[in-house]
Amino acid sequence: MDEKTNEDLTQSFSDKSRGLLQTSHSTEQSVFSSECVRVDTSNQLDTDEDCKQSDTPCDDQMHVESGKHTCEVCTKTFTRSSNLKTHMLIHTGERPFSCKDCDKKFTKSCDLKRHTLIHTGERPFSCKLCNKTFTKSSHVKRHMLIHTGERPIGCKLCNKTFTKSSHLKDQMLIHTCERPFSCNDCDQKFTKSCDLKRHMLIHTGERPFSCKLCNKKFTHSSNLKRHMLIHKG
Repeated sequence: MDEKTNEDLTQSFSDKSRGLLQTSHSTEQSVFSSECVRVDTSNQLDTDEDCKQSDTPCDDQMHVESGKHTCEVCTKTFTRSSNLKTHMLIHTGERPFSCKDCDKKFTKSCDLKRHTLIHTGERPFSCKLCNKTFTKSSHVKRHMLIHTGERPIGCKLCNKTFTKSSHLKDQMLIHTCERPFSCNDCDQKFTKSCDLKRHMLIHTGERPFSCKLCNKKFTHSSNLKRHMLIHKG
């Protein structure tokens, strides 16, 4: 092999090596960019999905799995140390995020952002079928059950179905005969807090429902509706 041919082969090998190194470097940069660079979205509203994906997610949405980080108080384990730090606020009672418009405090920033919607009146989540708006995406999902007619929560004792878990809890109190809400002024007990509030109107004498036609007042909205039939003839 002559000297010129040997020189050409050496140059070709060098060019190929340089190309491989450049490709490797570009790939490394691409991986670094996709895995390590995060976009600052601190000025955007956290949605329920954001809470699931953020470094400090809402506690009821965190994925509790077997991992390296264990709570020394209740032995729950977490895949991220940041999740454990957020969880520990439950045990310490610390609420580091304060509302500037009222005295309420929160353990998570996403809860504070969601709370501020009360003060701003903003309702960023809307139903695509009737355009009703909500402050939480979970409220939209629950609202959609009205349109679909779906009642996914069922009672195992009587097969009644409900759209809300709270309605199932009320139903279970009927089966257990439990009445956890007691009146402080008499011995009556109730299965629902709203029933107790309605009962308290008897003791306070308050009549919050009034007729716009004759100003007559009532303790229950059902009584007002019945009264309105008089005006309709």
